[in-house]
Amino acid sequence: MPAHHSEAPVQILAIIIRTPRENAFGHAWRVGRLVAVSAWVLGMHAVNAQSPKEWLVQRKVMIDEDIVKAGIVNQRVVHAMWATPRHEFIPNDQQKYAYFDMALPIGEQQTISPPFIVASMTERLDPTPADSVLEVGTGSGYQAAVLSSLVRDVYTIEIVEPLGRRAKATLEVLGYKNVHAKIGDGYAGWPEHSPFDKIIVTCNAEQVPQPLVEQLREGGRLIVPLGERFQQMLHVMKKVDGKLVVESREPTFFVPMTGTAEGQRSAEPVAAITSLVNGDFEHIADGQPAGWYYVRSCNVVPCDLAGQSGPDGHCLSFTNSVPGHACQSLQAFGVDGRQVSELEARVWVRSEDACRGVVAEQQPRLIVNFCDANRVPVGQGSLGPWLDTSDWKHETGRMAVPLQARMATIGVGLLGGTGKLLVDAVEVDVSQRR
Repeated sequence: MPAHHSEAPVQILAIIIRTPRENAFGHAWRVGRLVAVSAWVLGMHAVNAQSPKEWLVQRKVMIDEDIVKAGIVNQRVVHAMWATPRHEFIPNDQQKYAYFDMALPIGEQQTISPPFIVASMTERLDPTPADSVLEVGTGSGYQAAVLSSLVRDVYTIEIVEPLGRRAKATLEVLGYKNVHAKIGDGYAGWPEHSPFDKIIVTCNAEQVPQPLVEQLREGGRLIVPLGERFQQMLHVMKKVDGKLVVESREPTFFVPMTGTAEGQRSAEPVAAITSLVNGDFEHIADGQPAGWYYVRSCNVVPCDLAGQSGPDGHCLSFTNSVPGHACQSLQAFGVDGRQVSELEARVWVRSEDACRGVVAEQQPRLIVNFCDANRVPVGQGSLGPWLDTSDWKHETGRMAVPLQARMATIGVGLLGGTGKLLVDAVEVDVSQRR
């Protein structure tokens, strides 16, 4: 994801796509699906499609499966996603994955956000035709292009100069005349075009930059991920009597805002590893387990031991009947490969008729994806798979930590598999220090 850019699914054929430089926000276990809606696009032909007709078919499946069925109801937003050619904002070597719901590298060690994240943030922003919108974090230009047909003007700022220049050129070539782009530090906003009716920030800050508060009109809406490096909440806020009032919030994970905001951030964690939050799923916030994000196809339920030994309290219950369907819960944590050579993961699990998805990698398990300081994957470890039916059991496993690792994301669930999986007491600790 750019320094100011985010970017945490009827499936006919499903597949997990791994891109060599996909960052933590995209996650190596993110479930995508191979577009296949008629005989002429079955198989890998769809992934390598280049004709306008094939792009349209792939985009339609993305809209149907990853946007509408995933919960986006604003028809103006759905139409804008349909009208925006995502493949035009992606490097040639990644275009074959353009209409998968996943982050993709766009250069400068940054990524374009998954389509559902773009659609969800756009819907929450509630854009209207008369709006003037400020976007902090141009990235590839895709989010600005989606907003273009929904509002009067989009003013977008990118701090990474090569990305900003490339996005501006792409937007101009594609004819987005109401999108105005510049290179700069988004912390300062764009005062000469304020006040803005809406502001969208696609990177994490600990506090809302004061210039953005000042440049938002009274009654305007702002959406921004706030919090620490590894524990963040996506805030939707409205300006009332000169102050921001929170309308909603939910767990999420974005890269930090750089520039001025980075200088105001708390110091980097010095611990060898940071603890997971709410690994026992006892704390519920806004209807989902606190600290976990991109929670799909699962609920917090009481641990029904039925005379068995096992965890107590509540657990996370994953249920899925469609192979390849996203069914997971994710959380980021800090781990320093310079201090830790091996970590241990522990979890209680119980499975019921659990099966693999379409490909072998789609199966119930726990995955830890290690990333370097730029959120680029550098290694992976896992526990499982947990197939068939089994009573509660305590699973443990050790995973090598790459020297380059500075953070990791942990994902648990069916992860494209089917059946039912109960999970509780997820923990990670240092097993061996360097």
